Amino acid sequence: MKISASIYSDKNNNIEETIQALNDSHVDMIHVDCNDDLNVFKDIQTIQNHSNIPIDLHIITPKIERFYPALTEFDIEFVTIQYEDLLDKTLKIPKEFCGQLGLSITSNTPIDVFDQYADEFDFILFMATTPGQSGGKFDSINFRRIRNFQKKYPNKRVHVDGGVNGEVSFVLRNMGVYASVSGSYLFNSSTINTALLNLKLNEIESGFLVKDFMRDLSESPTVNFESLELANILDAIDNGQMGFTLVLAEDNKLEGIIGNGDLRRGLKENLPNLSDINVQRLVNKNPITVPEHYTVYQLLRFIKKESRPILYLPVVDKENRAVGTVNFMNLIKGEL
Repeated sequence: MKISASIYSDKNNNIEETIQALNDSHVDMIHVDCNDDLNVFKDIQTIQNHSNIPIDLHIITPKIERFYPALTEFDIEFVTIQYEDLLDKTLKIPKEFCGQLGLSITSNTPIDVFDQYADEFDFILFMATTPGQSGGKFDSINFRRIRNFQKKYPNKRVHVDGGVNGEVSFVLRNMGVYASVSGSYLFNSSTINTALLNLKLNEIESGFLVKDFMRDLSESPTVNFESLELANILDAIDNGQMGFTLVLAEDNKLEGIIGNGDLRRGLKENLPNLSDINVQRLVNKNPITVPEHYTVYQLLRFIKKESRPILYLPVVDKENRAVGTVNFMNLIKGEL
């Protein structure tokens, strides 16, 4: 996951000193917040004179057309426009602008507002705290909103701003978020490099629970144990695109899982006559599961104790009822 350093969150140094520190730390982007002030481009000029790090400009204004001339003049890699503040929601971005465009929305705005911009815009920015305020707490409602957006717009990238610390960063990385903005956490740490390690790689103690960011049961592949057939197993695994399906009994009691490996073994054993497959024998009736009340830290410790690599996990409640799933494919991709 890319880290965009919010440059105005550094209260202890002037802008040139901050730029040098970010150059030395090799952050991925420099985030610049603009609250309806064209003077922001003086700072952007300073940044471009002293750094080759891509600029990530977030504009909050009722009249975005005021900024169009400067957007065409400056070579800015990422420009995000805050949706709620716009008086005219019909945006006519100049064709001369060559950077990537993003729409920023707060936690109360439906993701469907992105529809009218989907043809031109490259990404969405989820504001997980109040726009323009530094040091706020990440609103966990955005975990679900991110998943919903990714499902609706699979080819669009997700950026996140607000309350991103080490624990939130781990969850976002696991969800496949492309970039997150970090301000007070980055500059208030002992060093920027230490904070970057926590944001990009390290696994630190978390107060968020598995149930806060898991895929709900409605989003997870499932089949009914009493009506198992090869066709519905194949459909569930194929449609779920997670490499497995949960096998559920009455009241969502978890009977087991069927993964790609279980399916392959069953097919190989019955190649001469696939109609002889006993599909109930494909079910792994003792899968590794994770309780919904585990924190991220507990989840990581739990996984590390296992000798086998884990790509996905069913999530269960105290009665061993399935309530969701977590998978780690995005995290693995992001850490390569």
